[in-house]
Amino acid sequence: MALSRLSSRSTTLLQPLATTSLLRRRHISTDTTPITVETSLPFTSHLISPPSRAVETSSQELISFFRDMALMRRMEIAADSLYKAKLIRGFCHLYDGQEAVAIGMEAAITKRDAIITSYRDHCTFLGRGGGLFEAFSELMGRTTGCSKGKGGSMHFYKKDASFYGGHGIVGAQAPLGCGLAFAQKYSKEEAVTFTLYGDGAANQGQLFEALNIAALWDLPAVLVCENNHYGMGTAEWRSAKSPAYFKRGDYVPGLKVDGMDALAVKQACKFAKEHALKNGPIILEMDTYRYHGHSMSDPGSTYRTRDEISGVRQVRDPIDRVRKLIIAHDIATEKELKDMEKEVRKEVDAAVAQAKESPIPEPSELFSNIYVKGFGAESFGADRKELRATLP
Repeated sequence: MALSRLSSRSTTLLQPLATTSLLRRRHISTDTTPITVETSLPFTSHLISPPSRAVETSSQELISFFRDMALMRRMEIAADSLYKAKLIRGFCHLYDGQEAVAIGMEAAITKRDAIITSYRDHCTFLGRGGGLFEAFSELMGRTTGCSKGKGGSMHFYKKDASFYGGHGIVGAQAPLGCGLAFAQKYSKEEAVTFTLYGDGAANQGQLFEALNIAALWDLPAVLVCENNHYGMGTAEWRSAKSPAYFKRGDYVPGLKVDGMDALAVKQACKFAKEHALKNGPIILEMDTYRYHGHSMSDPGSTYRTRDEISGVRQVRDPIDRVRKLIIAHDIATEKELKDMEKEVRKEVDAAVAQAKESPIPEPSELFSNIYVKGFGAESFGADRKELRATLP
């Protein structure tokens, strides 16, 4: 089937580059004929009956899954290079390998539903409709970034799409996410909040405190444990007496999901949203895997073998799984998908080049959103004697 007949979601991932990227794209059809696919693995449940393994999708959705995950993967590879070139400074946590969680979750919800996550937030931002240019600008500390260049890798944010950011403190997003769910219920919004955290944060006391309140008040909260099996650099069996994170809620139902299967994630998130709106909180454990180390300072090969990493790539890679589905259903050929990946690479390279030309924030931006204006606050040097600036 010619690529001109393929269907793809019209994304906003390249907002500032939309004009040029659309010129490069071929015509996209609107074929939404239903296709039923069975998830790779069954769901495992706690205190609840699991959803069906039969997931309804379409040519359009599968192509959009492939393209968006390829875009996320290429963005993270580019971020790796930029960090090594010292154009990205500070902490940088990459998401390659875990893309199915971001993509599948978005397919099941709307922008009225809120998402809050940890510091591994680049791809979640893209999934919420953020642009590559904004992402790379933020990573490189430029004013055109999604947080005006002051948040960096760990603090992406997009309020107009109900994305309440990446958070640098392990587990701190859990009570904030339950607070967002409280606001949704108080305002009768008929929306839910997905709070993402890793297996490394699953032992945090604040997670259980927040879950207790969410359960008491039947808040529309979906707590999503992205279990990549190595919290920072510690294997789950070394840090958790019970690594069955979907059961950790005790009195709160849970579901274990193959987090490398975008369609399984979609099905689980749709199920969880419906449950949370009617019955209160639910826990989803996404069984996933990151290819990079915990952060760019971690080679990722001291606590696991390279054979383990390559084995996961060969058997469970989320992009390859969708690629095989697309070919099996005669939606596109291998060559057409390769061409799509080449286009993605060009888009990422163009966004990087554009972001490099963007200005860095002025020194005065250090004080914006920190002090109330109009009170004449003064900034002194380290010795408290030299007056450096009088703020407006």
